[in-house]
Amino acid sequence: KKPCAIIAAVGDGMSSTAGVSGRFFTALGDAKINVLAISQGCSERNISAVVWTEESTRALRAVHAAFRLSHTTVYIGIVGMNEIGDSLLKLLEGQRSKIRDTFEVDLQVRGVVSNGSDPNLITLKKLDDKYSDSITIGAYNAKTGGSLMLGAPALGSSVSFDEVCSEEDVAAVSPGGISSISDFVRSEDVAHSIIFDCTAEEQVGRKHADWLQNGVHVITANNSALSGPKEVREAIAVAETRAGKQSAQYLREVTVGGGLPVISTLRDLLNSGDKIRRVDGILSVSWSYIMHRIAPPPGVFDCSDFDEVISSGAYRGDHSMSPKAKGEPCSFSDAVREAIGLGLMEIDPIKDLSFEYTAQCLMVLAIELGVDKEYDIGKILAANPSDAEPGKDFDEISPFLDQLMSERVSEAAAKGCVPRQISSIDVKTGAIEIKIIDVPNNHIFATTPPSNECVRFFTARHKRYPMIVQGPSAGVDSTASALLAELLHLMRSKVGPRSGTLSRTGSSAVLA
Repeated sequence: KKPCAIIAAVGDGMSSTAGVSGRFFTALGDAKINVLAISQGCSERNISAVVWTEESTRALRAVHAAFRLSHTTVYIGIVGMNEIGDSLLKLLEGQRSKIRDTFEVDLQVRGVVSNGSDPNLITLKKLDDKYSDSITIGAYNAKTGGSLMLGAPALGSSVSFDEVCSEEDVAAVSPGGISSISDFVRSEDVAHSIIFDCTAEEQVGRKHADWLQNGVHVITANNSALSGPKEVREAIAVAETRAGKQSAQYLREVTVGGGLPVISTLRDLLNSGDKIRRVDGILSVSWSYIMHRIAPPPGVFDCSDFDEVISSGAYRGDHSMSPKAKGEPCSFSDAVREAIGLGLMEIDPIKDLSFEYTAQCLMVLAIELGVDKEYDIGKILAANPSDAEPGKDFDEISPFLDQLMSERVSEAAAKGCVPRQISSIDVKTGAIEIKIIDVPNNHIFATTPPSNECVRFFTARHKRYPMIVQGPSAGVDSTASALLAELLHLMRSKVGPRSGTLSRTGSSAVLA
């Protein structure tokens, strides 16, 4: 038989304090500790549990964290060191001490993979070194040769010259890539392991189910798995429930709407007993920007002037997001090139222009609404053809698209409308649509600012006036913040936050 160990909670006030044993055993259960035997002394000053010795360190850490005797340690892996991954790693570094003080959660980055094709990953050089227990952006760039710009210290951190010079001693290059990152993130001594997927790669999405099966939580901005082949979606669904309440969780809020609470709002409506009849809106950041640039609604700058006055400088009135634009309409191809330059769409714009990205977002929502059984990306795109067909070269078809969209804008203006890309899911019929339609100049779809998304929920309770989620969905920092927020939501059920203190710095408020 395997060796055993005894974990005990001892205190004079146990007999008169409610919930001590509940907190003790809940902590062990959350840490996936198998309790072999339980004992309590007649004096009621002691609760003991027998566990396997190999799980004793994890059990002790879990109980200490539950009684606020130590922090809850979370091991983290990051896949995708694009702009989002870079911003996330800086954010984790800059916010680590504040999160540790506020939530008593210590976030330690243990593995980083640049992309799904990289055969290697960056890991901690000494996994047991308490002074170098997390990979920083400087340590990552020191090993990969990243630029000085990307390797800039995280916001809120002060780094000396000697510390910068020693960054290379923190990390090491290890083989395996995405196939082995979970091995470096998982540990018998730590109860919670998380992998962030910051990519848009299908091969990374196919690993989600494997990571979940290994007990690693997945927080993803990559919707290729949920919108991919049926067998991949089913594998994720099985992995999410493999161990009942102790199963690893799959957090997907960022896959639709970036930092906007689209999926959580949908789930809150359903969980509160409402019935969703229809979901529609602007789901593509790139199309939002492009259509607003070629057909801005009348009076949009009057609103800007008003907001600048009443917000006392907090409002930044830049509706174009382009240094070259002054708000005047431009051609379709120019708007596309601006969107590429602003990082709102792929270098090859056809993936966005052919509705492929929008279809992926709709597939994620269709899963949440239970109308995905008869659909896949191919069927959605076949039912909603775009004038920019997949496989075409944008530069070749741009004159045709410029002429076509110019005519659409003129025809819409004659009716007092502007064209917008609108996506929808009708729950009753199961229809999923992506259309360029003309909307009235004063409609919310017309006035939604560029690079913003707008999602409406028509429900049994919200019929005439739907519930609306609207806001900016662009920007790597916003997406990185949304990913970190998902982690904090996950850990909220494991540990409770201390009472935070708001402090003021300059003209803004922060949690101290």
